[in-house]
Amino acid sequence: MNKRMTVSPRNYPSYDIVFTRGFEELTDELQADSLHYGGKKICIVTDSNVAPLYAEAVKNAVKNVGCSCDIFTFQAGEAQKNLDTVKELYEFLIARNYSRQDVLAALGGGVVGDLTGFAASTYLRGIDFIQIPTTLLAQVDSSIGGKTGVDMDEYKNMVGAFRMPRLVYMNLDTLNTLDGRQFSNGFAEAMKAGLIKNSKFYWWQIQNMYEICEKDPETLLELILKSCDIKRQIVENDPEEKAERALLNLGHTLGHAIEKSKGFELLHGECVALGCVGAAYISWKKDMISMEEYYEIRDMFVPFGLPITADQLNAEEIISITRSDKKVKDGKVRFVLLKGIGKAVIDDTVTEEEMAAAVEELNFKEEV
Repeated sequence: MNKRMTVSPRNYPSYDIVFTRGFEELTDELQADSLHYGGKKICIVTDSNVAPLYAEAVKNAVKNVGCSCDIFTFQAGEAQKNLDTVKELYEFLIARNYSRQDVLAALGGGVVGDLTGFAASTYLRGIDFIQIPTTLLAQVDSSIGGKTGVDMDEYKNMVGAFRMPRLVYMNLDTLNTLDGRQFSNGFAEAMKAGLIKNSKFYWWQIQNMYEICEKDPETLLELILKSCDIKRQIVENDPEEKAERALLNLGHTLGHAIEKSKGFELLHGECVALGCVGAAYISWKKDMISMEEYYEIRDMFVPFGLPITADQLNAEEIISITRSDKKVKDGKVRFVLLKGIGKAVIDDTVTEEEMAAAVEELNFKEEV
């Protein structure tokens, strides 16, 4: 199995997404005419969870191209996605004389990809990087589109840059080593893709729920291909989020705030699921969707192992965090709301009272 998709963002170089199994084909990709990476230095950037599983296999593929290879490993977790870790990576690269012609390879999930891409965009004013995503969330969403960045204090992804990868290499076999929670974590972004742009894909996920959850190889490939194609279409039209790309933020305004408010004890996809439920609730209360549509959207996250409520959400704190979000424009928090499944719109009229009501809806309540 080897499939390929080309992403051609406006005003940026095109790059391929390769869907395959194993790391053997990575050697051919690195020495393809479009990259010509033979003989260069490649630094694999990964975390403490992924390194023991895949770093040596990727290193072997890199060495087969005739490249010298180093591995930079940092402690896994969102808490390490900061400028301190980037500084350590800079120092690692400087000590080993990495030049502007050399390459970074992000091997891991969304944290690794975002941090590596940001380092690549800033080291020596910019060097190439490739994405080798190993989680479902990274494969269906974060490895594509060139958004890079790190967190700063309470601000998620506040420091960043647009830097397109030169290649996205997806080894779908890496999904077999994900635990149940990490596997479920990726569904939120796949379901989000259907909610904003493609109702047929959304209902396809519901109809194929059991095959997806059982990790049926062909069904998973279809899930990832369709998710990537939706994001490809949006990113090609609006690579720097000046218009349509903002729709990809469905669930992220409240989701990012909940993620920070809960001290990152919830995974990103879990918070996006909560944020999507909150956005659907606000959409219902604004008469944009029906009550039946709201409950349909809300309840469909549950079979995929995603939360629709959380304990002890502090509405005041969450709303305060949204005011510092990158998506604030002219003092107004930009929300992505729904006019139906597959029909997302940008809305800057959401009030703090409406946000508070949505957070209250998300708060776990003991049954009496």
